[in-house]
Amino acid sequence: MPRSLVAAALLAGLTASATAEPLAGYDRLTVAAPHRPAPLAASLWYPLGTPTYRGIVGENAVFEGTEAYVGAAIADGRFPLVLLSHGSGGNMDNLSWLSAQLAARGAMVLAVNHPGSTTGDSSPRRSILLSERAADLTAALDAILADPAFAPHVDAARIASLGFSLGGATALNLAGARLDRRAYRDYCARLGDRAADCLFFAKGGVDLAALPEDWERDMRDARIAAAVAIDPGMSYAITPDSIAAMTLPVLLVNLGDETRWPAIDVSAAGSDLVARLPDASHAAVAPGNHFTFLAECKPEAPALLIAEGEDPICDEPAGTDRARAHAEIAALIAAFLSLDAEAQPATTN
Repeated sequence: MPRSLVAAALLAGLTASATAEPLAGYDRLTVAAPHRPAPLAASLWYPLGTPTYRGIVGENAVFEGTEAYVGAAIADGRFPLVLLSHGSGGNMDNLSWLSAQLAARGAMVLAVNHPGSTTGDSSPRRSILLSERAADLTAALDAILADPAFAPHVDAARIASLGFSLGGATALNLAGARLDRRAYRDYCARLGDRAADCLFFAKGGVDLAALPEDWERDMRDARIAAAVAIDPGMSYAITPDSIAAMTLPVLLVNLGDETRWPAIDVSAAGSDLVARLPDASHAAVAPGNHFTFLAECKPEAPALLIAEGEDPICDEPAGTDRARAHAEIAALIAAFLSLDAEAQPATTN
């Protein structure tokens, strides 16, 4: 979608998306993954048919959760399917705010927890294995298309990959982006302490001079028709030939302006990925920072994080409204994927 149309759709839909109650159906799935030693935990958000009981997904001591109808029947019809990849150290339930809003607009959202790269299980040595992350979502897609309850509702012509941070790299890998090990080493050397991803991998003893050959392989899934990457990692290392071959539409979203991390900047000030892709749109959501994409924080969360020595994931630039930023992001994605804001009216018991 042209940049001007994305902006227009955002302005038209922002107020409604910020105030509507994102009630959707939600269920958990177990996905067989031959490339993993154990099945994957997966979740599916979808347009609501017959409601069941309400539950809260993703709530913990730091983050607010998202309300859903657990195990509800899916609405009649066929819907776009979004494959969602979380960032390193994240998890699928923390992104429920986005899944719920997209499902309320008429999409099915399928997410997985990437082993070795999730909350409480985030290893630099395992997170760097990008081909395994891509294979996780390919396995999940295989599973949902074979599921008799959900497969008839998938519009196979409208399957998109979507990811945040390291998950943004995964979304682009599924869309055809291939990586160059030497280019990534050069990027890490050039940016030094400004490359948050390289610092993370270094803490785990990852030898960038000995990345696995599999790191460079083609992870594309031909069923992907569009891709969305929010603050994507690895964009400096994508090969020029794979970029030129990515003719499918791509939406790139950055968080923040002067607070934007160089590691995830796809504008001309960073990797300039947006200008090099054949069919890319770019948007910046500000004020905010990388962590603004995570679920809304509870009031006591900043103090709790300080006490536990964790990253300041609830601290943001002055003027940031995380809920409003979420509404902007959801509206941008919905416009790009041509979702119907009226596809699922709010339903209550």
